[in-house]
Amino acid sequence: MATIRRLDGLEILDSRGRPTVRATCALASGAVGIASVPSGASTGAAEALELRDRDPSRYGGLGCRKAVGHIRGEIAAALVGQTFPDQSALDRALIDLDGTPNKARLGANALLAVSLAFARACAAEQGIPLYQHFAAIHTAGSVARSLPRPTINLFSGGKHAGGQVPIQDVLVVAVAAKTVDEALATTYAVYQAAAALCLEKYGMRALTADEGGLAPPFADAEAMLGDALAAIERAGFTAGSEVSLALDVASSHFYADGRYYLGGEPLDSAGMIRHLAGWLERYPIVSLEDGLAEEDWANWPALRQAVGGRALVLGDDFLCTNPARIRRAIAAGAADALLLKVNQIGTLSEAAEACRLAQAAGWHVTVSARSGETEDDWLADLAVGWAGDHLKVGSITQSERLAKYNRLLAIEAESGLKMTG
Repeated sequence: MATIRRLDGLEILDSRGRPTVRATCALASGAVGIASVPSGASTGAAEALELRDRDPSRYGGLGCRKAVGHIRGEIAAALVGQTFPDQSALDRALIDLDGTPNKARLGANALLAVSLAFARACAAEQGIPLYQHFAAIHTAGSVARSLPRPTINLFSGGKHAGGQVPIQDVLVVAVAAKTVDEALATTYAVYQAAAALCLEKYGMRALTADEGGLAPPFADAEAMLGDALAAIERAGFTAGSEVSLALDVASSHFYADGRYYLGGEPLDSAGMIRHLAGWLERYPIVSLEDGLAEEDWANWPALRQAVGGRALVLGDDFLCTNPARIRRAIAAGAADALLLKVNQIGTLSEAAEACRLAQAAGWHVTVSARSGETEDDWLADLAVGWAGDHLKVGSITQSERLAKYNRLLAIEAESGLKMTG
C-alpha cells in the first residue's frame, strides 16, 4: 500500500533539445520518486499520444506545458491523498482519468511520467533496487534473474540521420561477450574502427545522429552494411561468431501505395522480403526490426517464414507495445520478437502486459530507448527486471545513452547476475 502525498511535474529538455516531461511523486512515508520520459522520432501510428502545446511561437509547437499542467492539476487532484495497493491500481486510475484509448486527453507523456515516478517512489519506500521492484510489477513474486545483451547503434540513417539512406540503424551485437562490461568494450573497439573508416572513406569526422550512431553519406543501404562489416573486421573481431549485426529497417517510412522505396526500382512486399533475405545471406544479421510496414499485416507471416530461425523478426512500429496488436501478431505468426518501448503504450502496467504476452508466446523481447532521451536511467532497471533479452539504447556515445549503460554496469557489479546468451 502506498499513499500519494504530492505530485508535481516539470517541463525539461530531451537529448535533441526538445521538451519532455519529468514527474515527482512523494509518498506519505516520505519516499520520493522522480522520473523523466523519452520521446520518439520514428513513431508508429498506433502509439499513445504525446501531448504537445502546438504553440508555434515556443519550441516550434513541441512544448509540454499542457502535459505538465495536467500532472499539477487534474492528475494531482485525483490522486493525492489516495492509497494504491500496487502499480496496476495506480495505472488503472490514470487510464480511467484520461478516458481515451490513446491517452490523448491528458497525454501519454504526463501519464507515463507519473506511472514511473510512483514506481520509483515505491521501490525507495521498500528499500529495494528499482530493477527488483520492476520484476515484481512484471510478475508478482518475481525477482531479476539475468541481464540483457546490449544491441548498440553503429551507423544511422532514416529519421535518425536526415534520411541519407532509407533504413534507420545498423547495430552491433557482441554475441561472444560473456559480460556487459565485455560487450561494451567490444562495441567501443568496433565504433572507433568505424569512425576511422568514415574519416578515410568519406572525409568525415565522428559527427553523430540522434542516438549517437555515425552517419556518413552512404551511397545506399548496401554500403552501410558493408562498412559495418569492415569496421568489425578492422577492430580485430570475426563477424558472425564474435560480433553480429542487428538492423532497424523502419520500413514504414519508405513505404507508399503498396511499394517499398528502398532504392532503385520500388519493391512489392514479396520483393522486399526477398531483398531482406538476401541481406541475411551476405551479412551476419541476427535481428530484423520492422522489416515491413506497420500496416502490411498480410505479408508479415511470409517475412517470418522467410527469415525465422536465422534472424529475429522484431516488431516496433508494427506492434507499438500494444497488447491488442501483439495478440493479433501471435495469432497470425507474424513475428517472434517485441521491441518494447514503454512510452508507446503510456503506463508501466500496460507495457508489462505486452511484455508478458510476448514472453509467454516464446518471443524474444528487446527493451528500447527512444531517439529523444534524458539522463534518467530507469530503462536499464526495467530491462533487467522484466527479463529483457536485449537492451537497445543507442550508441556508445552521448550522456543520455551512457547513463543507461553505466546503470547496467552498476547492476552487473552489485547483483552478480549473468548476461543472457
